[in-house]
Amino acid sequence: MQAVIILAHKGIDQVIKLGALLTSKFEVYIHFDKKVNLTWDQEKRLNELGIKYYSFISVNWGAWSVAQATLLMMKEVIKNSKISYVHVISGQDWPVKKLEDIYSFYQNNDKIYMSIEKVDGIKKSGEPIIYWQKYYFNYDKINRKSLYGKIYHRLSMMIQTMLHVNKLKKYKFNGEIYTGSQWVDLPIDVVRYLVEFAQKNLNVMEIFKKGFCSDEFWMQTIIGNNQELKKRIVNNNHRFIKWEKQYGSYPAILDESNYDEIVASDAHFARKFDFNFSKDLILCLKNSKS
Repeated sequence: MQAVIILAHKGIDQVIKLGALLTSKFEVYIHFDKKVNLTWDQEKRLNELGIKYYSFISVNWGAWSVAQATLLMMKEVIKNSKISYVHVISGQDWPVKKLEDIYSFYQNNDKIYMSIEKVDGIKKSGEPIIYWQKYYFNYDKINRKSLYGKIYHRLSMMIQTMLHVNKLKKYKFNGEIYTGSQWVDLPIDVVRYLVEFAQKNLNVMEIFKKGFCSDEFWMQTIIGNNQELKKRIVNNNHRFIKWEKQYGSYPAILDESNYDEIVASDAHFARKFDFNFSKDLILCLKNSKS
């Protein structure tokens, strides 16, 4: 049995349709941002589908709460001893291969599928991303996307650079910092390892809790510093993402114009989908699978 964890914060009816589709092959666990209000009809539909849904955390972009929600959902998944493999996707994902083929690919598979690389030399928005874990941030209380949040971030980066802040040293972390996408596919023993590591290594988890975009660091860093697990990593998370701006979104909201490159890829899931723009693409994908 395989499980899909969905992290959702908008487009609830779309998320429910995604969950309904996936339930034919997978156990589905959804975490809804605590700021989302489900209607009685939506809850009724989720219950009818047998989807396990939760709303533990108010999730904020760039904050620890994104990773925290993922970790809490992992704790729920490992309660089911029948689950052997776990997929983490967003509420704006959609499967782009037959569900049977996706399921078969991971069945009896002990590989870890994730994007992963050392942070050394990597810059985003002109910033060395190692600073995002060396320095202190609190975007669960400060809206990083607001004007205030943007000013705060720049000033904070500048001041902490001048002061040579290094919380990696404070929390006595001597390993490598790795980064990659939060959208991963993991054997259940690796999910258990992540949960157990988080419970036993509070000093390391404090680094991520006080970092920026830690959802793109915590799994890769924990797994990448375990030499046995590292051997099982395949640096491919089988996700199609268009890193361009489209329909006011970056990464792009996908439509039928992206169909050819999606089906030509080795992706199992793609994002972002939005029913306002992506319905024709979903129909094309459905027809290609039939």
